[in-house]
Amino acid sequence: MMGPKRSRDGEMKEEKLGRADQAASPFMPMFEGFRTELDQHHDRRERIIKASRDITAASKKIIFTLQRVRTLGQPVPPFVVKGNAQYWETIENQYQNIAADVQGLNAFRYPQITGGNQEFMEALSFHHYLETQTLISYDESKERVAKMSGEAGPVLLTPEDYILGIFDMVGELMRFSITAMATNGKLPAGKPKKESQVKQEGKEQESADKMDVDEQTPATTRTEEPRTVLSDLRALRLQLEMFEPGGGKFGADVRKKADVMRECVDKVEKALYGLTVRGTERPKGWVPEVREERRPEVESY
Repeated sequence: MMGPKRSRDGEMKEEKLGRADQAASPFMPMFEGFRTELDQHHDRRERIIKASRDITAASKKIIFTLQRVRTLGQPVPPFVVKGNAQYWETIENQYQNIAADVQGLNAFRYPQITGGNQEFMEALSFHHYLETQTLISYDESKERVAKMSGEAGPVLLTPEDYILGIFDMVGELMRFSITAMATNGKLPAGKPKKESQVKQEGKEQESADKMDVDEQTPATTRTEEPRTVLSDLRALRLQLEMFEPGGGKFGADVRKKADVMRECVDKVEKALYGLTVRGTERPKGWVPEVREERRPEVESY
C-alpha cells in the first residue's frame, strides 16, 4: 500500500520553518563575516598581483632605455629622461594604488609584490650607478619607494628584495659593458680625478727643518686612474660573495643568482681580454664576443 501523500501546504510550512531556523542561527553572521573578509582578501591579492606585473613591465622598459647610454658618471641624456618619464609615473601610480592594501600586517601577507620590487630595484640601482658610479643604499631605495607610495603609507621594500635586485643589476652592467666595448672599442670608465700631492713634512718641521729646496719646489698634482665598470663589478662580486643568506627560499634564490653574477663578471673579463690582448690579431672592425666557440674542423677524406 502506498503511504498518504504529503500536502503542498505541509511542504511549504516545513520550508518556512527551515528558513526561520536558519535565520535564527547565531553562527550565520560569523560565517558571513568570514565570507566578506575572504572576498576582500582575494580582491586585494588580485590588485597586488596586477600592480606587481605592471611595475615589472615598466621597470624592464626603463632598463631597455638605459642600455642606450654610453657614458658613466654623468647625468643620463635628455632622451633617456624623456623616454622613461612615463614608466616612472606608471610605477608611482601602481605603488599608490596598492599602498593602502599593504599596511600593517598585510605588508607581510602578500609576497606577490616581491617580483615588482626586485625589478624596480634593478632599474633604480642601474640608473643610479650610471649617473653616480656608486651603489644606491638600502635606506635610499626604501625612502624612494616610500615617497612614491603617496599618503596612504609606504609600501614595504624588504632587505631581501633589495639584495636580489642588486644581484640582477649585475647582469645589466655586463650588458652595458659588452655593448659599450663593441660600440666604442673600450671599457666604460668614470672621469679621472686630480689630487694634489701632499707633502710628508708636518707643520712643525715646516717652520724649523724645512730646506730651501723644498720652499722652491711647487706642489705637484697627479691624476688617479678612473674606475672602470669591471673594477666595480669585481668589488661588488667580492662583497656579495661574503654575504651569508642562510636557508629557506631567500637563501636558494641568492645562491642561484650568485652563480649568474659570477658568469656575468667572467663574460666582461673575457670580452676585455679579447679586446686588449687579442684585438691586435683581429681585422679592423672586429668587436668582442661574449662567448667564443671553436669551429669544428673540416673532415678530410
